Amino acid sequence: MELLISSYMTEIIAVSSFALFMAVLPGADFVMVTRTSIRNGRLAGLYTTLGVCLSICIHASYSIAGLAVIIANSAWLFTAIKYCGAAYLIYISWQLLTTRELLTDDQDNKTANMSPLAALRLGLTCNLLNPKAPIFFLSIFTQVVSLETPLVMQISYGLIIMLTHLIWFSSVAVLLSHPTLLPFFNRHKQKIDKVAGLALMLIAIKLTLMNAA
Repeated sequence: MELLISSYMTEIIAVSSFALFMAVLPGADFVMVTRTSIRNGRLAGLYTTLGVCLSICIHASYSIAGLAVIIANSAWLFTAIKYCGAAYLIYISWQLLTTRELLTDDQDNKTANMSPLAALRLGLTCNLLNPKAPIFFLSIFTQVVSLETPLVMQISYGLIIMLTHLIWFSSVAVLLSHPTLLPFFNRHKQKIDKVAGLALMLIAIKLTLMNAA
């Protein structure tokens, strides 16, 4: 029993770490929430955040369902996807370590009205149509979830990822709804990318070595 609890705690910590990296690493979702908050106000930014979280629930649902099918039909395919997932995470971390791209300041500091439905739809489509999101989700579930992990635990992992994004992007919408804060993030974005990329690569390598063992 203690060994089982320890295994679940390890999975929870790993999922929480990946969820945090997924949320805080600057990407399309961050840019969308930030610019919506600046251009259309704090409320629009919060509804965009809600749209992103709804999309995350969709990604988590089909990742859990697909994982169950894979486990039931092919153990070797499950193992292969685990290694592909680790390789993808290393690829993402390498991009972060070598990127030179910077966010640009918003030239229009005036807010314009956007309906809550439009803002929610914006966040939903931005995350749902991101081609990296399905691979990232499947990478996390195949890297962390073991064959013995019950369905209720897998669902809780999806909720952890969703809640992490909700907290982070809600904070972004609140704190960055004033355009004067964006240049500060712009100046330090590359440093954040390098630290996060290195940490993500170390996690992926460690998980790969654990899988090999």
